[in-house]
Amino acid sequence: MLRSARVAVIGAGAAGLAAARELRREGHAAVVFERAGDVGGTWIYEEAREGGHSSMYASLRTNLPREVMGFLDFPFVATPGSSSVDARRFPRHEEVLLYIQEFARRFDLYGLVRFRTEVTAVVETTSTRWLVRWSTTSTSGEQEQEEEEEEEFDAVVVCNGHYTEPRIADIPGVDSWPGKQMHSHSYRVPEPFRDEVVVIIGAKNSGGDISREIAGVAKEVPMVNRASPASTCERLPGYHNLWLRSMVERADPDGSVVFRDGSSVRAHVILHCTGYKYSFPFLLLQQQQQLLQLQVDDNRIHPLYKHVFVPQVAPNLAFIGLPFKVIPFPLVELQSCWVAAALSGRIRLPSEEEMMEEVGARYSELQAMGWPQRHTHCLKHNQFDYDDWLAEQCGHGGVEEWRKAMYDAASNKKVRCPETYREEWDDHHLLEQAYNDFQNYINPPATHY
Repeated sequence: MLRSARVAVIGAGAAGLAAARELRREGHAAVVFERAGDVGGTWIYEEAREGGHSSMYASLRTNLPREVMGFLDFPFVATPGSSSVDARRFPRHEEVLLYIQEFARRFDLYGLVRFRTEVTAVVETTSTRWLVRWSTTSTSGEQEQEEEEEEEFDAVVVCNGHYTEPRIADIPGVDSWPGKQMHSHSYRVPEPFRDEVVVIIGAKNSGGDISREIAGVAKEVPMVNRASPASTCERLPGYHNLWLRSMVERADPDGSVVFRDGSSVRAHVILHCTGYKYSFPFLLLQQQQQLLQLQVDDNRIHPLYKHVFVPQVAPNLAFIGLPFKVIPFPLVELQSCWVAAALSGRIRLPSEEEMMEEVGARYSELQAMGWPQRHTHCLKHNQFDYDDWLAEQCGHGGVEEWRKAMYDAASNKKVRCPETYREEWDDHHLLEQAYNDFQNYINPPATHY
């Protein structure tokens, strides 16, 4: 006989909404806690401010085509009469937010969300009961008021994202360096950097986009790639002031930033595009760490079975959306389906000992590959194997072959043509396959641009 659980879901971004939908489909009662005033999570744009949660910069566009990004049964397309604000294949962040909000409306999820409610503590009372404490912010006149409450749940699903707490590169001497340091989390527009020398740490997605944008107004922009040889000093095509450089060796009190080859530049700003830390302040409370035996060490969340379940208390504590270098929306949809089925008893998880053995085997595999610990949850090379495994567990159809091929094509195009990959593509045969599939879910039919 299947079980029905009362489940606290922390976060109403894409992961939290997917979790809420799958939990309800499986017969559970989900309550979603969201500290913002609307759904959307990291895709809600806000002006940079101390303690802000958004990591969106004003011009951000997706680095994957919309056809790839969408949930498996809710295509991300611009249909006639829709609320689309950017019908391009690689749209701006506003379009993604509208899509997530439309997902919530389409599946009637808004009624499950408690807005302006921040979870402050999740405490294990028994292996199958959890006390969730939260504070709710309300406005009375010009004053904000906070009220604290708590409630017990059968299970907790953590969907609070991992784009809030910046990860900063360690640069010797930077404490006595007189310039300004900041993280891409706080970057919004290029204008404040006009006529300045800005050293960008990181050459991946955000580092590449932001460096090119700032180069339009700055005096000089050295973009640092940790993996580049020490002698690297290459001006990027199409720019007179944007350079690819090796990693920073140190920062000096006279304002110089010194590279590994010994050369230097007098810089006004060091802008870290170096990723984020996993953070669960409501869960890793000192009084329960010994009981729960859960820890975050160099961005490895230990122990987690298949990036989701804490073996000691599975399936009653789960994490959705931790893996990176993936297509996130289909992945969180499949993870959520697995969690919901495990909670109902439709899917039986391995024993705690078996799950811990799998965790250990995963660590040994990463070590043999030479991967750093911080890449424990990186699925760059095996996300589709992972997706297919989840789909098999759930009896789900899984990720379509055209979506896999389109993802690979877009990723390769981005490496070959970083300036133009969003505007020029050659995957029209895959587009046809995608939109043929989409007709099963869309009315009226969609057309692609």
